[in-house]
Amino acid sequence: MELRHLRYFVAVAEESNFRRAAERMYVAQGAVSEQVRKLERELGVRLLDRTSHGAALTDAGAALLPEARRVLHQAELARLAVRNARDHATTRLRIGYMPASLPASVPRAVQRPSVRMPLLETSFERGSARELIDAIRAEWLDAAVVSLPTPTAGLRMTPLGDQRAVAVLPVSHDDAMKPEIRLEQLAPERIVMLPRDANRPLYDGILSGCCALGLSPSLVEMPDAHVEQALLAVASGAGLALLPESGAERYGTPGVSFVRLSGDAATLALAVLTRRDTEHMPTVAFLQAMSALADSRGAGASSDALLSADHERTHHRREGVAR
Repeated sequence: MELRHLRYFVAVAEESNFRRAAERMYVAQGAVSEQVRKLERELGVRLLDRTSHGAALTDAGAALLPEARRVLHQAELARLAVRNARDHATTRLRIGYMPASLPASVPRAVQRPSVRMPLLETSFERGSARELIDAIRAEWLDAAVVSLPTPTAGLRMTPLGDQRAVAVLPVSHDDAMKPEIRLEQLAPERIVMLPRDANRPLYDGILSGCCALGLSPSLVEMPDAHVEQALLAVASGAGLALLPESGAERYGTPGVSFVRLSGDAATLALAVLTRRDTEHMPTVAFLQAMSALADSRGAGASSDALLSADHERTHHRREGVAR
């Protein structure tokens, strides 16, 4: 039984005439008759009595008519639901990111397609790299900003350049006013880290850097990936913390200072992951905007300016304490 069989049957039943039903459906009368006959053969009953004046429902036809109308109504609702979902998908951009690893360039890049697509709805979801990659493959996310290396098989990778790690120090720390700090200067103290799954490249890079230097730091691993809790731990004297540079752009807590970490172990490569052959217009526009911003000096200057501003605020706070 096909939907067109039911449509032709309902049209004849409501018009009580094959010719008028054919005109209503914009098809030849013979096509209507043939589809109704196929339906009758499939059901094994006669649905309509053909007369010289038109057509009349049999008892079986009268029983089928309300059910046929209900099926056609449900089919139309399904069609509308699919169309609405398709239309909504073209005005929605879902971006995933890792804790403390969302560069300021990403929100700036989102602004560009938003200008051309006034109805665009953008949402941001936080998760580990593994969770974000699974979400892209399942089409729950359109794009994800991750640190490298990470498994990217089957996905499109758009490099965003590098960002450095920063040390989070209490404002009273002797090194809080320095422009940079080396890993070996931190290792004697307790180092607060987000869970490894929150950012494996950062976590493993720091440990590898310590190993290369012959250091055995005392790590304090946070129970979850809440950056604010790590900053509060530093402010309350639990130790120093290490975060991606973008953490200095997005987070701030009284009592802490961000200092750039020097050395190769402190460098993180970033990329945007998407489905390989996506034709989703908001995603394509977002990737174009990110590519345009990836190598811009403004993005790097932004981080430098934020760190410099943080040092300036720290300087004033410490002067106030001294007075």
